Amino acid sequence: MNEETAYYEPLQQQRPLLSVKNLSVNYGAIKALKGVSLDVNSGEIVAVIGANGAGKSTLMTAIMGDIRRSGGQILLNGLPLPERSYQVVSAGVSLSPEGRKLFAPLTVYENLEMGAFPLKDKNEIREQMSHVYELFPRLEERAGQYAGTLSGGEQQMLAIGRALMAKPSVLLLDEPSLGLAPIIITEIFKELTAINKTLGMTILIVEQNANKALMLSHRAYVLQTGTIVMEGRSKDLLSNPEIEEAYLGGKKHQ
Repeated sequence: MNEETAYYEPLQQQRPLLSVKNLSVNYGAIKALKGVSLDVNSGEIVAVIGANGAGKSTLMTAIMGDIRRSGGQILLNGLPLPERSYQVVSAGVSLSPEGRKLFAPLTVYENLEMGAFPLKDKNEIREQMSHVYELFPRLEERAGQYAGTLSGGEQQMLAIGRALMAKPSVLLLDEPSLGLAPIIITEIFKELTAINKTLGMTILIVEQNANKALMLSHRAYVLQTGTIVMEGRSKDLLSNPEIEEAYLGGKKHQ
């Protein structure tokens, strides 16, 4: 088994930790999401793959409450998720956003502190900071460095680390490979596997790099022009001819 692969058979009868039900989002007359439904079970990594413009980032921002939903429901542990982003984070869902969106004039340490705003206990914050530094030792080495001066890979580590500082039940990752060199992408995805395995972190990732996303995840959904058109176990989708042709660079035996 590839070291980046995290396959297992999730329990089929458990209640999903995060559930998106018939979610719709409109930008004026444009229907960006058209009744999207998906489930993420506790301990899973679930991927959403699709081309640019499919609605992947809209899905993430809708879950986080950063854009208004036109319809549908989002549940965490069976309860409706709040609609304001700071309440969503406090409820247990954190996002590492597309483009990282760090506080460039602040240090690495200060960015991590900003991510810990739902935590009130100073000892808990220090403990969480230690966990993040264990996952990403380079962040500790650069704790006093301004975020805007970090390399692209280090900035992505910081964006993920900042999201983890809130001790989320579910970690959302929006295009974590964007703009990174292949060797850095591989490193980041290894760390994501470690976060899932060592912390038991439940992860929902949207990613244009379909091969990496499917190798990382347990299950996946295919989003096309705002609609889920396919879902299944990631290892099955990796060998699906339609997925291979559309998202994995064509047929292997041409």
